[in-house]
Amino acid sequence: MRPTHPGHLVGIVIVVALIAWAAIRPFYSELPLMPWTAIPTILLLALGEGYSAWATRARIARKPGTKPVEPLAVARLAALAKASAYAGAFFGGMFAGFALYTVQLFDRQTPRGEFFIAAGSFVSCVVLVCAALFLEHSCRIPKGPDEAERHKPK
Repeated sequence: MRPTHPGHLVGIVIVVALIAWAAIRPFYSELPLMPWTAIPTILLLALGEGYSAWATRARIARKPGTKPVEPLAVARLAALAKASAYAGAFFGGMFAGFALYTVQLFDRQTPRGEFFIAAGSFVSCVVLVCAALFLEHSCRIPKGPDEAERHKPK
């Protein structure tokens, strides 16, 4: 599995935001109000992934007081990190597109409230993507001294 490139995630956010903005325009008045509960939910997911990254990194590095980690568990965490990064980018793009549309209607009370909810949800998705990238980075196997010598420039 190759590492996730942040540039791909930014591209997903931009494309999905533009599509969401264009799709919301004709149907905004018919949509239900956006729930604020996405913000704490996504932040809790990010907190869980951040803690998992911190703990996994310590276990892979075999710091004193930690148990060795099973390779299959690391592979599962890496898959979770990759999926979370792409899902966070997709939903972040959806919330960004919604925020882009509602910022145009900022003089009205309901769209103003929805803008703040959409913007907060977007920020929480960015935090989730960062935590997922940290978890993915933490799942890498550290290079041993013999492997580091082999890759050194001569």
